Order: sequence, then structure tokens, then C-alpha cells
Amino acid sequence: MSGSGNVAIVSGAAQGLGRAFAERLVEEGYQVLAFDTQAEVENLSGATGVVADVSRRDDVERVVAQAVEMGSIEVLVNNAGAWKKTPVDSSWEQALADWDEIMDTNLKGVLMLSRAVVPHMKVAGGHILNISTYYVLPAKSDGTNPPDTDLYGASKWSLNGFTDAWAKYLEADNIKVNGLCMGAVDTPMLRGLFPDGQLPVGLADQVMQASEIAQLMMDVMASGRTGENIGAWVGEPVRLNDQPPLHKRITG
Repeated sequence: MSGSGNVAIVSGAAQGLGRAFAERLVEEGYQVLAFDTQAEVENLSGATGVVADVSRRDDVERVVAQAVEMGSIEVLVNNAGAWKKTPVDSSWEQALADWDEIMDTNLKGVLMLSRAVVPHMKVAGGHILNISTYYVLPAKSDGTNPPDTDLYGASKWSLNGFTDAWAKYLEADNIKVNGLCMGAVDTPMLRGLFPDGQLPVGLADQVMQASEIAQLMMDVMASGRTGENIGAWVGEPVRLNDQPPLHKRITG
């Protein structure tokens, strides 16, 4: 892991975790191409901000082409994600519309962006980080995989397949692929779930900070580990723990 002018791409970087990832990579000396569907991404200090939609192939190809012009692509953070409640008894029409909205961003976008980047990473190696959720790891508290977010949960469990297969396939090219799987982090998305954007007192005292997850990202890249889901849980120190045995690196 070098930084030193190499290029990092961060999707969904206008706010929250994506913004924290982009800002930290800038601090580490990367040329950061940060993109989002929200125009606020253009105001990200030190980074090149681009308005683009990860679920659109032409946008993905435009972003990667611009990154190639900036230098050698070393890091891809697949952070863009869609979340919403999707009750199992919603109408067929609503269920299919929700499927397209969530899967186009959470899965197809990850597929397209990663496949577009890999040929350029093969030159000198690199890192792909898939931003997932603690739902895919053994539960340590209530509230894991809530029943009214089946499509979001399915999309994140499906990321395991990408992380596992890509890590194995790309290891010969020195491309490391890992997932970051965290619980509640103080972000605009989390605050949007509560009235007036205020976190409940109990949660506000324990919730993780985006900067902590950004540091965890840097620690994962520095470790040289691959093919693993790295967990971070509310109420526990945010740190890179010992590597589990091979058969537990994805699902714990």
C-alpha cells in the first residue's frame, strides 16, 4: 500500500462513510476520484468529485476512464448502497421495483465497477473493499437481519460471493479483496431513521464514528489480508482482530 499519488475510487462519497473513506485516502496521499448521485460530492476537499450513478454502465465506464487519466488505480471502495424497508407482503409491483432499486446499486453496481477496474489493477496490484454489514457475521446482539429489509439483507449476503470468489481469482495478480461489515455508524443515513435526525441517547453514546471505520479500512489494506469480512460492532473497539481460519473468513 503506497498512496503517493496512486488513484483511489470511492463510490457513494457525498456523505457518511463514503465521504470519510475519501477524506482519509486523501490524507494518505492518494489521488481520490469520489463519485455519487448527489452534487455535494463535488465539494469534497482534496478529491476529484464526480456526479455519477454506479448502477449505470455508461457512468461507471466514464468514472473509470477519468481515474485512469489521473494515474495508476490502486484502491476501489465499493461504498454506494441503497437501503429501504421491503415488507415481504408488499405488492408484486412494489417488490419488483424495490428489487431493481436495491440490487442495481448494491450488486450490479459493485459488479460493473469492480470488473471495469480490475484490468487496470492487474498492472501493479491493488485493493477492492466491499462495504457490507454486520448482518452477514454471527450475531452479537438483537436486531440483526430485521424482517422488513429482506432485499437489503439479501444484497449484502450476496456480496460474500463477490468477495470470496474475487479474492481467490485475483490473488495471483496481488489484488486484495475484502469486506467491511459494520454495525451502526453515525451517518446521515442512520440519523435519517429517527425524528429530526436525532439519535436516541443510548445509541448516540455507543454508535461508531465514520472516521473509525475509515481507519479500519487503512488497517485492512496495510495488513495484506484478503478474502475476509472484517467486522465492527457497536460497543466494541473498532480494530483489526486476528485473522480467523480460512473457513470462517467470510461468514465468521
